[in-house]
Amino acid sequence: MTLPHVDHIGIIVEDLEKSVTLFESLFGLSSSEIKEMDNVGLKIATLKAENIDIELIQYMEGKNNFGKDVMGERPGVNHFSIKTANVDAAVLAFEKKGLSVMEGFPRTGSHGSVAFFKKETTQNILMEICSDV
Repeated sequence: MTLPHVDHIGIIVEDLEKSVTLFESLFGLSSSEIKEMDNVGLKIATLKAENIDIELIQYMEGKNNFGKDVMGERPGVNHFSIKTANVDAAVLAFEKKGLSVMEGFPRTGSHGSVAFFKKETTQNILMEICSDV
């Protein structure tokens, strides 16, 4: 088995623009264009570090709460994501090892096809897999 490729770490923030400015100032990182995902109620900026992406996530007021339902409300480090060539195949392989995918996944996310797993099957760690597209 090859070692997993950690794609990104997701961090819930209260003010996306201020958080992007802070990370840019502290580390000299530049962010991608901010994605507004109305269908799940999220605004997302991705900052590229040398060895991993940092995904800053802000909940959109008055929008669909799907993002909050999946990731919870608490600001701070939220989840980590493993990149895979085939999300559907990875879901099946992980399910054979005892993990359970959350309802509504896989689905299209900010990183192509994505799937989150129920925390009660991952030692209470929110884990995501995403496609390498």
